[in-house]
Amino acid sequence: MSRVAIVGSGAVGCYYGARLAEAGHEVHFLMRRDYAVVAARGLRILSKDGDLHLERPHVARDSAAIGPVDWVICALKATGIEDARALVAPCVGASTRILVLMNGLGLEDRFAEWFGAERVFGGLAFTCINRGEPGTVHHIDYGPVTIGHLQDDPAEVHAGLALWAGAKVETVRAPSLLAGRWTKLCWNVPFNGLAVTAGGITTDRILADPALREAVTTLILEVAAAGNADLAAHGQTVRLDGPAIARNMVAATDAMAAYRPSTMIDFVEGLPMEVAAIFEEPLRRASALGVATPLLALVTGQMRALNARGR
Repeated sequence: MSRVAIVGSGAVGCYYGARLAEAGHEVHFLMRRDYAVVAARGLRILSKDGDLHLERPHVARDSAAIGPVDWVICALKATGIEDARALVAPCVGASTRILVLMNGLGLEDRFAEWFGAERVFGGLAFTCINRGEPGTVHHIDYGPVTIGHLQDDPAEVHAGLALWAGAKVETVRAPSLLAGRWTKLCWNVPFNGLAVTAGGITTDRILADPALREAVTTLILEVAAAGNADLAAHGQTVRLDGPAIARNMVAATDAMAAYRPSTMIDFVEGLPMEVAAIFEEPLRRASALGVATPLLALVTGQMRALNARGR
C-alpha cells in the first residue's frame, strides 16, 4: 500500500482520495475550509457507486505535517497553480510521484519545472462531482480517471495505474498524455464555457437549446483541430477524431443527470474561474499554429471578461 497526499481537498480530491483510502492506502488530506468538520466527524461520500464514510481520515492544515509520501495527488483548481509548488514541495521525497488531477492545458509542464518531468503524471477525471455541506461530497455520475505520464513512459504509466488497483475507480491508460488533455478539453471548453456565458445554466439546459447544442459540437470540432495541430507540433502521430468525440460526448452528457460544471459554480459564487488553463492556453496554441477557432476565441473573450468582472 502507498502513502498518498491529497493536495487540494475539494470535491474531486476528497472523492478520489476517499476511494484510495477505502482500498487500503494511507491517505492524508491537506484541508482548509473543511478541516474542523472532517477532523471531528469524518469525510462522507454520497456516490452512485456506493456511499462511503471515512470516520477518522488523516487530515492536516499544513503540507509539512504530512511530509514525504509515495504519491502526491494535486487536485487544486487551476487558478491555484501559483500556490501549488509551495503546497506540494513538503510532500516530495526522493521517490515521490506526482499526479496532476487538474483541469486545463500545460499544468504538468509547471510541475516538471519544479520537480522533474520523470516524476510527473497527468490525471483526467471524467466525472460529475460537487461539494455538499462541509465534510460531504456528492458523486453524481461517471467517475473514470485517465492516467498518463508527462514523458509517456509506459512503465511509469503502469505504475500510475497500479496505484488504483483495488479502488472503486475505473482507470484508463493514456499512451499520450497530451492527446488525453486535448480530449478532456473537448468536454471542458464547451460545457464549462457555455454554462457560464449562457448565464449560469446546467448541462441539460445547454443541450436542450438547439443553438447551444450546435455550439457544443462546433467548439468540440475546433478544440480537436487545435489539439491535432499541437500533437503534430510535438512530433506525436496520434490524432483526435473530432466528429466521433463530439457524438460520444454529447450522447454521454445527454444521458447524465443535470450537472453544474465546476466553472459555472465558480461563476455563480463569484469565485475566480479556470479561464487561463481551460480556455486561454488552448486558444494561444491554436493561434500560434495557425488553426482557425473563431467560436473558441469568442467564448474565451467572454470568459475572460466575465472573470475580470467577477473579481
